[in-house]
Amino acid sequence: MPELLSRDDFRSALENAIKGRQASKANFSVAWAEGKLKREHFARWAENHYHYVGPFADYLACVYANTPDQYTGAKDFTLQNMYEEELADIRHTDLLIKFAEACGTTRERVEDPDNANPITRGLQSWCYAVAMREHFVVATAALVVGLESQVPNIYRKQIVPLREVYGFSEDEIEFFDLHITSDEVHGERGYQIVLDHADTPELQQRCLRMCRWGAEMRYSYTQGLYDHYVRPDLVAAE
Repeated sequence: MPELLSRDDFRSALENAIKGRQASKANFSVAWAEGKLKREHFARWAENHYHYVGPFADYLACVYANTPDQYTGAKDFTLQNMYEEELADIRHTDLLIKFAEACGTTRERVEDPDNANPITRGLQSWCYAVAMREHFVVATAALVVGLESQVPNIYRKQIVPLREVYGFSEDEIEFFDLHITSDEVHGERGYQIVLDHADTPELQQRCLRMCRWGAEMRYSYTQGLYDHYVRPDLVAAE
């Protein structure tokens, strides 16, 4: 039977659950950071990414509904996160679509779920399942720590080549700039909620498992983009 981990040991265990599974290490992310992709590859990324992050406020709404009233801080964070996704200043998906249009695709294509590959649809379904069925602290570990907290490190590596290699304007890449800052705050707040409220060995172990699975899901989703859209181009060019 596992023992209750100290706060510091639990934090380290959560971080280790992501290590080696970061989406930044998937082939699509590496090719992006190295300036090896084409604009049509970014268009396919945007068409898929919309169906992962577009419902993020919906996932969070399920987590919010499953959070008991006495956990006011956790509920307030989840509500704020939802607000920032949908209402604060500009809807995040609108910024994503602006980038997609700069890559040569259209709002209609981005919003059409037929343009998402099966791995993307699987990630979306997993997020809904976790949000609806898991204890709120476990869902926070999966969605905010395992998935969302990775975003700043991914986008910091990707935004520079978007400017310097691929030639996008600052306005066109606002989506990435915004998430480097906002998701750093969200990720850290998610860690704090998990550290504060996973107060039994069973909850801690469930959080670690779902955090690890979340990181694996995001890695698989990102690798799937390479396998579906980039690898066939490389084979055709041979």
